[in-house]
Amino acid sequence: MRRLLTLIGSLVLAMSLSTAATAQDLENQIYLDTVYGRVVIQLRPDLAPLHVERIKELTRAGFYDGVVFHRVIDGFMAQTGDPTGTGTGGSDLPDLPAEFSSEPFVRGTVGMARTADPDSANSQFFIMFDEGSFLNGQYTVWGQVIEGMEFVDRLQRGEPPRTPDRIVRMQVAADAE
Repeated sequence: MRRLLTLIGSLVLAMSLSTAATAQDLENQIYLDTVYGRVVIQLRPDLAPLHVERIKELTRAGFYDGVVFHRVIDGFMAQTGDPTGTGTGGSDLPDLPAEFSSEPFVRGTVGMARTADPDSANSQFFIMFDEGSFLNGQYTVWGQVIEGMEFVDRLQRGEPPRTPDRIVRMQVAADAE
C-alpha cells in the first residue's frame, strides 16, 4: 500500500511539473496560422534573446497578421515578415545586432533575414524547407518548427510567388485565444 501511495504521489508530482513546464513553454512558442493550418514554432531565447524578444513584440502588436510570404524557394526556404511584400521593408523598430550561433540550419529551422550587414535584421524571417549548412554561423537562428511543417510545405513558390500565401494570424502561444 505504501509503495502504491508513493507511486501515485510521484505521478501527481510529475503531472504538475509537466503542466507548469507546458505553461512556461507557451511564452516561448509562436502560432503562425496559414490558410493550410497552424505552424507551431518553438522559440530559442537561449540562442538569440534579442531576436526572440523582437519577434514576440511584433507578434503581440499584430505586425505579422496578413503579411505575405514574398520569397518561397523550393528546397530552400520560405521568407516573410516584410509589410510591403517586396523583401525590402521592415518594422519601424531599430535593426538588431547579429546573434549568430553554432545551431545548424536544418528543415524547420527559423532564421532572421538580413542584408549584407550582419547587424541589419529587423522583422523578416525565413523557415527552412531543407538543410542549409551554407547559412550556419552567418544568420541568426531564433526558432524551430515543432508542428505543422506540412503547412509550410504547401506555400506557393516564387520570388515573389504569383499568388503569395499570407500569414493569417501570428500569436505568442501564451496569448492565444
